[in-house]
Amino acid sequence: MPQEESRAGEEELRRRARDVLAAYPPEGTEDVEFLRARFDAGLAWVHFPEGLGGLGAPRSLQAVVDAEFTAAGAPDNDPRRIGIGLGMAAPTILRYGTPEQQRRFLRPLWTGEEVWCQLFSEPGAGSDLAGLRTRAVRDGETWVVDGQKVWTSSAHNARWAILIARTDAEVPKHQGITYFVCDMTDPGVEVRPLRQITGEAEFNEVFLTGVRIPDAHRLGAVGDGWRVAQATLMNERVAIGGTALPREGGMIASVAAAWRERPELRTPELHDRLLGLWVEAEVTRLGAERVRQQLAVGAPGPEGSGLKLAFARLNQRVSGFEVELLGEEGLRYGDWTMVRPEKVDFYGRDAGYRYLRAKGNSIEGGTSEILRNIVAERVLGLPAEPRTDKDVAWKDLPR
Repeated sequence: MPQEESRAGEEELRRRARDVLAAYPPEGTEDVEFLRARFDAGLAWVHFPEGLGGLGAPRSLQAVVDAEFTAAGAPDNDPRRIGIGLGMAAPTILRYGTPEQQRRFLRPLWTGEEVWCQLFSEPGAGSDLAGLRTRAVRDGETWVVDGQKVWTSSAHNARWAILIARTDAEVPKHQGITYFVCDMTDPGVEVRPLRQITGEAEFNEVFLTGVRIPDAHRLGAVGDGWRVAQATLMNERVAIGGTALPREGGMIASVAAAWRERPELRTPELHDRLLGLWVEAEVTRLGAERVRQQLAVGAPGPEGSGLKLAFARLNQRVSGFEVELLGEEGLRYGDWTMVRPEKVDFYGRDAGYRYLRAKGNSIEGGTSEILRNIVAERVLGLPAEPRTDKDVAWKDLPR
């Protein structure tokens, strides 16, 4: 974008933001009402089309809008609570949804009125997601779904889910999958908590028994669900590993603060290790910025897998270092209580929580082993691993 055009675009967005603030003063307006007005003004996702929360503007200009609202004390949509909707469901619906689906789902998704979850992984199909067994059988204009999903974050709070299910067992596993939007209030949906090492139940297992999904809630063509799911997964990995952070932000911030405030903890050996982690955190942060710039001009590619891989490794190393730095204090764990949180909070908790919760970073959003394969094959161009089941009908695969 030419510099003059960019400046003109920024000024127009600022004007629109100020118009919303004048018509809906944050101090006297309900949060949901304000967020709806912001969406309708095209200031939710400025790069989305008009009428769907955006203005068709460059994605890079979103920061201009966000800064105006933040400076005015306007409410946000609590993105950590609705991260699956924002980072995974919304871009998939925008790319593959019908106009009716886009109008129905995107506004309450962005305002936080409807929480979303992701029904992908299964007990026997985690890393090998295409081997999933959940079945969807067509019955007129509806689909009847039966199966089980697992590791489903936010299922206990969700109104809607993005779901992939097998619709054809006679073709190879990647070809017989279809993508749906599932109503989590259907009587055939049962959500059970999975207690984690942190003591909480942020994840769930979900049982689907005779769940009826209208064909109008199908995303993409029948049998094309794997391609649609890839769009979701690519966005998921950027959403997990590509969060915009300031310098010395994220997990390294807590460690650096403890180092500065607690000189009695310092040793030369720990100093050298902390410097190495600080540099790694900065490299990862700059890598995330580069991926976001790529995302601003198109859909995310396999590079997001490398970013998410680096994020998981860094979080685990930094949280382990923090526990070691704090010594006995780092071994304390404040509250090992069975709760079902609405969102993950790494930074409002103690070091013990961060250490335990970071273990999940190498599983969620794609295991580190699978992401290494993706980086090797799709980014570096190395030969693919042999796959003997590639052309075998799913029904003939060994169980």
